[in-house]
Amino acid sequence: MADAKAIDEALSDQAIEWVVRLHSGHATRAEHEAFARWRQNDPQHEAAAQEAETIWSGIGTAGHKVRKSERASARAKISRRALLGVASVGLIGGGLVQTGLLRLTFLADYSTGIGERKTIALSDGSTIQMNARSALSVSFDRTQRLISLFEGQATFSVAHDPARPFLVAAADGQTKATGTAFDVDMRPEEVAVTVLDGTISVTTKVVAEHPVVAGLNQRVRYTDDGMILPAEDVNADIETAWRRGKLAFNNRRLAEVVAEVERYRRGKIVLVGSSLRQLSVTGLFDLTDPESVLTTIRQTLPVRITELPLVTIIRHA
Repeated sequence: MADAKAIDEALSDQAIEWVVRLHSGHATRAEHEAFARWRQNDPQHEAAAQEAETIWSGIGTAGHKVRKSERASARAKISRRALLGVASVGLIGGGLVQTGLLRLTFLADYSTGIGERKTIALSDGSTIQMNARSALSVSFDRTQRLISLFEGQATFSVAHDPARPFLVAAADGQTKATGTAFDVDMRPEEVAVTVLDGTISVTTKVVAEHPVVAGLNQRVRYTDDGMILPAEDVNADIETAWRRGKLAFNNRRLAEVVAEVERYRRGKIVLVGSSLRQLSVTGLFDLTDPESVLTTIRQTLPVRITELPLVTIIRHA
């Protein structure tokens, strides 16, 4: 009897190849009907098909962004790895052009690529340290100093100027300071603001009248729906370890760890199954070796990792 895991992986391969083919823009009506019959033949086929569609959706969305369909040619004799690799190249590139980092790069005054960090000196004496895969714009006038963080993470060392507050807008929230140092990290489902010096106040469109104030070694998080969580005590040096070339995770959710790792390696990492997002990861890693994070995930969590061209898939073991 064939090994059950081998059968599961074989079905997964078939389903992925079907889904890539049907979304290529070249599939015929007969092929769509054939896939529908394949799904109906066996409950395991249907489960594999649903998993493949989840993977496809994950490849085509960069952090909950709108998917852009890719019209890449698909050949029947191309292997599953090559076929998925070709599709993922187009999807990742096309998705970024439409709604992701590449489009934001055109709009931004400053941006960084994969694995790239950059320090910006502003005209008022403030400085910005940008993490990898980040994009922002700067707008100063007589009344305020406004930074719009479109993507990624940055640490701001603010020159004191009581007449012009320093504002960082990220997602639907805004962080205000006059002279301080703080870090803003745009995560998959929230924005985290960590104070390294002085004090800051955070508001969102939902909680505009009641700012949350935080000081040294405190963090304020606000969610995608605009709710602000109370300030919490943290170790700011650990929270901003990336500035020293390290990745530090202390019981961080796997979804957040994956998002950080993607800043330092090429390709998309897809989590198959919502329950995986809540698994926690702890460890200290070197930014020059992001693959060590995946090695630790593989060794310490109940997951199975499949690496394909430009796509890494993490599933339940």
